[in-house]
Amino acid sequence: MRILLAEDEKQLNRVLTVAMTSQGYDVDSTFNGQEAVEMAQRKAYDVMIFDIMMPIKDGLTAVKEIRASGDKTYIIMLTAKSEIDDKVRGLDDGADDYLTKPFSLKELLARLRSKERREDSYTTKKVQLANLFLDVENQEVSSRNSVRLSNKETELLQYLLLNKEKKLSTQVIFTHVWKDSDEDEDIVWIYVSYLREKLKAIGADVEISGEKDGSFMLQVKKG
Repeated sequence: MRILLAEDEKQLNRVLTVAMTSQGYDVDSTFNGQEAVEMAQRKAYDVMIFDIMMPIKDGLTAVKEIRASGDKTYIIMLTAKSEIDDKVRGLDDGADDYLTKPFSLKELLARLRSKERREDSYTTKKVQLANLFLDVENQEVSSRNSVRLSNKETELLQYLLLNKEKKLSTQVIFTHVWKDSDEDEDIVWIYVSYLREKLKAIGADVEISGEKDGSFMLQVKKG
């Protein structure tokens, strides 16, 4: 699971990064809200952890910008304040959960494990980009026409849509979509090819760019 940590207290940032990394999580850390927004725009994350009080751009403003871009990544807010108004504002601005400082590492790690177990509960069931609509539950993608998808085609397209306009490596895609599968990473290229044909068949205004063994990105067609 890939995590973005935005915490300006250097010692706490280091402790949290080490703790999460030791549990097998892939952690990118930053110390201000502006850089966090930029990183969220470039990379795909499974969880983002934002402190509220940060320099350049505070956590609440960063979360609002990320949500405004259509990013639906699960977000946990960290705050040293216990007032209910701060918690309410954080949730209203798009956060999914919060932890009030001081908190135990065990609690944070427990929440991350819970998020992994309940991943499907937080997954958007209907996703759109331009004239492309994906109905996850019915495994159907539509544009000018519609077509049914296989289970893995649905998971792959959903992951690409939730991380639209971000370059996703073959390894990252394989880890998220195939997880503990016995397949090798070549399966990613095969399913990207399947999806390309289906997007073309339904007249979608979006395309999947990228080459075999490289990175792929779902984006609106140019021109």
